[in-house]
Amino acid sequence: MTNFKYLKINKTRRIRYLKHYQKDKPYIVFLHGFMSDLEGKKPKTFLNFAKKNKLGYLALEYSGHGKSSGKFTNGNISKWTKDTVLMIRKIVKKNNIILIGSSMGAWISLNQFRFFQKQITGFLGIGSAPEFLEGLMWKKFTKKMKYKIKKDGILNLNHGDYEYPVTYQLIKDGRKNKILKKKILKNIKITMVHGSKDNSVPVVYSKKVLKIFKNSKKRLVIIKNGDHSLSSTKNLQILKKELKLIIN
Repeated sequence: MTNFKYLKINKTRRIRYLKHYQKDKPYIVFLHGFMSDLEGKKPKTFLNFAKKNKLGYLALEYSGHGKSSGKFTNGNISKWTKDTVLMIRKIVKKNNIILIGSSMGAWISLNQFRFFQKQITGFLGIGSAPEFLEGLMWKKFTKKMKYKIKKDGILNLNHGDYEYPVTYQLIKDGRKNKILKKKILKNIKITMVHGSKDNSVPVVYSKKVLKIFKNSKKRLVIIKNGDHSLSSTKNLQILKKELKLIIN
């Protein structure tokens, strides 16, 4: 039984999260992907890893995701970044941070460097997808799809077994959160892990993330036959091994 907690922000807003409290120890902060939640294997795997290694842990569901309040279609990268900043300030406080960003969570992670650069000591990206709204959605939309999303404000995209309601305000907000041309000069350990058979996000996105970090110790790990989620037992073992290398 996973012990979820809720942070009440105001009368109508609350964020669901997982935490493991450790005084004066670094915190692993796990940030999930687009339309994901904390019910999957990765957040719980990293929680157990944190407990075993006597590290703090925080994972949250952005507003409109999982059991956090709010409508998914009202959310965007700016809002989900703010949710994360708020939770880190509330739970992690001044402790050091090792970020783990899965898919869109890697984009949200990169945004955290604006607020917590001094505290961040490592970053593990999993199938990283910064700027995916432009590169993997907008640029691939047909003229008809672009017309529809501008007219209706929303477009339902089918991908695999899922339907994603993508709003025009989300696309536009993504453009305000461009990160791939920025430079982060901090010298920390950065590892990008990507599946060679990721059908959602090409490996080139992980390579683009590594280019942002000019002075860091960088690793790119491509998992043979790995999918986008990398949640199999074997892949989770690889992720834990890479996380250990970042921490030690």
